[in-house]
Amino acid sequence: MLKRFFNFISSHQPSKQSNLPLVIPRDQHNISRKNISPAAIKIIKQLDDAGFKAYLVGGGVRDLLLGNHPKDFDVATSATPEEVKRIFRGARIIGRRFQIVHVRIGREIIEVTTFRGHHDEGPTTTRSDEGMLLRDNVYGSIETDAVRRDFSVNALYYTLKDFSVLDYCNGLEDLKQRTLRMIGDPATRYKEDPVRMLRAVRFAAKLGFKIEVNTAKPISEMSSLLANISEARLFEEVLKLFLSGSATATFHLMREYDLFKQLFPGSDAALKAGDSLGAALIEQSMINTDKRLRAEKTVTPAFIYAAILWPALQKEQQLLSAKIPPQAAYLQAAQNVISQQLTRTSIPKRFLIPMREIWDLQHRLPSRQGLRALRLLDHARFRAAYDFLLMREDSGEDLQGLGSWWTAFQKANDDEREQMVENLGKQNSSSKPRRRGPRKPKSDSISKTE
Repeated sequence: MLKRFFNFISSHQPSKQSNLPLVIPRDQHNISRKNISPAAIKIIKQLDDAGFKAYLVGGGVRDLLLGNHPKDFDVATSATPEEVKRIFRGARIIGRRFQIVHVRIGREIIEVTTFRGHHDEGPTTTRSDEGMLLRDNVYGSIETDAVRRDFSVNALYYTLKDFSVLDYCNGLEDLKQRTLRMIGDPATRYKEDPVRMLRAVRFAAKLGFKIEVNTAKPISEMSSLLANISEARLFEEVLKLFLSGSATATFHLMREYDLFKQLFPGSDAALKAGDSLGAALIEQSMINTDKRLRAEKTVTPAFIYAAILWPALQKEQQLLSAKIPPQAAYLQAAQNVISQQLTRTSIPKRFLIPMREIWDLQHRLPSRQGLRALRLLDHARFRAAYDFLLMREDSGEDLQGLGSWWTAFQKANDDEREQMVENLGKQNSSSKPRRRGPRKPKSDSISKTE
């Protein structure tokens, strides 16, 4: 079906007039209603029944056409947010810059947006001095909505009336060419919302698409505009960047386009200074995150942040160790790195505290004498700290077999654990040089003195 769909795209050129889209009929594309969220279908039908136009739009349509299984489904409609809220009981209007509606159907939340209009069409548009849109509640038609979207492959609409797909921005051709292209002038669109630069690398990494030349060119030059975005919003973007199943590719693209520096300045400086172990650790954390997500295992932002900020922590600790004792240097370094990071992205306490505990345990895990090993084993954050320790070793850091010892200790029974700790004590005592006490005088010498 995909081959048939792409053959149709090759034989049909999109209209140059924005109000005449390329229409792909039901028998020429691979979207099936059984792969669409029932909640999204219900919302579209109710909006249609209420006399409004409503379409499935964005990433859901894009992923369905690629043969993937979307996690999220968005709806675009001619109804205003207030009209949507009147139709659905479980609806909530959110957002300041552009209002959207979250409609709850059962346990699922569907994002419903009103067709956007051009920025200059109403008095509700507000821009910053840098050109960023601060408020943009201007509504329009499906035609204006299409050109207001970010990338052409996200400006595709699916209708339940005849099950066709509508393309106003040549998105289907870009889909076929596996190309990510900004709608409109890229530099202007990045000024309007700098987060679009992060979205560009995230979609390119997720889809395995190349970023079109003109779309890619301004990113490095304009990456500093991310400083105008709130710390809370950037934290949410970090989660999307690294918890979407393509963290490894995303990390490489962020460094390539100088976006990593804007979000994690401390670690970026450490990596650029030649911290190969730090770079390997971050990459290993991304690989492990992608594997866990594919295996449908849980992933916590605390672990991701612990890994990403580790190079910054090591660099800062090294600088401070020349002035103050090691433990004090670590504590001060951790505080400095966190303070700097909070000026770029927020880190909620529910993640910040576990991140610190993972770091703290890296300094405690080498101390295993007496009952310390058993106490560490009972620590609530031991498993995460142990995984972090193994990751450090996998990245090339020489920890003298510490990871292997803890692996064996967890598997051992009580007697074996006791023996392991005892052997550790023997190793430590044998490795220490013997202290020589004061030389005792010989007995005959004493007698002579006396």
